[in-house]
Amino acid sequence: MRLILLFLRRVAILALGVVSIWLIVDVFRFVDHRTPTILALAITYALAAYVILPRAVRMGLKFLQRKHVPRFTVTGDGLPGDPVNLALVGTLSQLRAAFAAAGWVEADKLNLMSSWRMAKAFVLNTPYPTAPFSTLYLFGRGQDIGFQKAIGDSPRKRHHVRFWAQDAAHAEANARSLDFWLNNDKPSGDGLAVWVGAGTRDTGLSLTRLTFQITHATDADTNVEREYIISELSGCGVIRHATLFKPGEGFGPVNRYITDGEIAVAELHVTGALIGA
Repeated sequence: MRLILLFLRRVAILALGVVSIWLIVDVFRFVDHRTPTILALAITYALAAYVILPRAVRMGLKFLQRKHVPRFTVTGDGLPGDPVNLALVGTLSQLRAAFAAAGWVEADKLNLMSSWRMAKAFVLNTPYPTAPFSTLYLFGRGQDIGFQKAIGDSPRKRHHVRFWAQDAAHAEANARSLDFWLNNDKPSGDGLAVWVGAGTRDTGLSLTRLTFQITHATDADTNVEREYIISELSGCGVIRHATLFKPGEGFGPVNRYITDGEIAVAELHVTGALIGA
């Protein structure tokens, strides 16, 4: 079965290559003597990177991952995102207080204004400590909250983690089953929740591996970033002892990331004084 899947993936890649060449030839034939070359190249790139390849990869992922526990978040196009590598148990207030105590800041909501500010800061290499995150999806929805810690003064480099909330009672009853991962309900209020996170370290600017879209470059070893986040929270005493938990299936390489598939699970231990600070 594995050999068959590998063969099908190679056939799909070959087919995508043929389609891309056909698209480039047809675009240039259509716009010859009508559109500047640079514009023709831009149109070809945009169609291939943001329309054709994302849809082809998304179809492949749906086929390959049927009935599997999600190993990673996905982008808005349905492509592989950051690996899931962290889970913290506590309330939203405790989560915010814990990262504040560790010197991390909450990311701004992604909107037109924050996107423009981020783009300007990225190009000019000026600080933006609360820069927004792109939206990744888990449990059928975008992240509920995210935190970051700048590396130097550059907006291009930062430690960051996104979190999705799951009701603690539901998580306790279903953590080792697909029901947990397939639950799309977001808990309301400031009750006890399991905050499932995906932490990575941004290192600059790059293109995505599968579709060549423009994105942040990230360090490939997410195991190191998981340990860094846990050490940051442990260092200021806001979490209890963290244990490693492996989901229902083993993780291999995810997208271009290196991950052992383990999730560090810890209980938030934040005092009332810190929450009120």
